[in-house]
Amino acid sequence: MAEEQNGAANNAEAPDVQFAMQRIYLKDLSFETPMGAEVFKKQWKPQVNQELNTKTAKIEDDLYEVALTLTITVKLEDETAFLVEVQQAGLFSVKGLEGQQLAQALNTACPQILFPYAREVVDNAVTKGSFPALMLPPINFDALFASALKQAQEQGEGAKEEQAET
Repeated sequence: MAEEQNGAANNAEAPDVQFAMQRIYLKDLSFETPMGAEVFKKQWKPQVNQELNTKTAKIEDDLYEVALTLTITVKLEDETAFLVEVQQAGLFSVKGLEGQQLAQALNTACPQILFPYAREVVDNAVTKGSFPALMLPPINFDALFASALKQAQEQGEGAKEEQAET
């Protein structure tokens, strides 16, 4: 009986956390083949470079837009065979989270949801450009977020040390 009362008390103290995807949409898509038809005369030994970025904007109370930008540059030797940039976005309702927890949800859970959609858009654009399919590997957004936090913390400590020296 006492356990049930303690459980009820713990539930009353816990904030009501709600996380819901409202909409996923393609915000921007760019595909370029700078070499034109010459690219198809070259031997296909691509060098693939992938850049990733996320941007978050508060739309209204508890509603956030998260945009995941993937930029893929494929080169043959020194020349760019093709460049594809996708901005996959989503609207997310997030209630009951603040500070670090909110930042983590917006920078890990939301991009994790958006990434498969962005990967599909990249693959479709590349194959429609008459290039071999390009399947991007999964990304660990939790590890990226942890790394970014650590880097920001180290930079903050470095700035404090510089100020102390002057």
